[in-house]
Amino acid sequence: MPKSLNELKLKIFADGADKLSMVALAKDPLIKGFTTNPTLMRKAGVTDYAGFAKEVLAEIKTKPVSFEVFSDDFDEMERQARIIASWAPNVYVKIPVMNTKKQSSAPLVKKLALGGVKLNVTAILTLPQVKEVAAALSPRVPAIVSVFAGRIADTGVDPIPIMKDCKAVLARTPNYELLWASPRELLNIYQAEEIGVDIITVTPDILKKGAMVGLNHHELSYQTVKMFYDDGQKVGYTLYE
Repeated sequence: MPKSLNELKLKIFADGADKLSMVALAKDPLIKGFTTNPTLMRKAGVTDYAGFAKEVLAEIKTKPVSFEVFSDDFDEMERQARIIASWAPNVYVKIPVMNTKKQSSAPLVKKLALGGVKLNVTAILTLPQVKEVAAALSPRVPAIVSVFAGRIADTGVDPIPIMKDCKAVLARTPNYELLWASPRELLNIYQAEEIGVDIITVTPDILKKGAMVGLNHHELSYQTVKMFYDDGQKVGYTLYE
């Protein structure tokens, strides 16, 4: 039987931008931190970036929260990053691994890290990117390296060997944590735990499936059959020759 989610060494971060949900989850000891991004914020209807972030940080004061810059210009990214970092000591600033011109963010990452900014370098999908980011970060400053394992899997490639290699690179520096981003199913949490990933982001939909951990498969088979039967009865389907 698999361990319960509370028994895992892996840290579970909630991924989303709904303030009420974030505040509620902050009270759950299972949730160790939070991640957001401009896409999630747009979907949640956030129009005042700073206002939203400060409202969240007024409620979530100890668990790490990641907020992402939204410029494509590195000078402007730096300006935004320093503002975001000033909001609270538990803030990590998300910097994309490149801009839309495919220019590496490593020089900016290095500058910010040397300045003491806690970073979450995001949208990473390759081992060379991880190596470049690890070389740019400062060993004295905590940092998160977010590798989008779910998107790797979406291309038909097994992300586990890549994540193992990424962990080997980052394990040399205790302040650097590897984050498994964009999981697609609950199993990904256990896969991440097995290979020593430090953090995984989890959406509310996947988090709800935690209630199924340890469920007897025969019982689950029965529940599935019953669901199909009940739904057919509710609709009132009939067949005639």
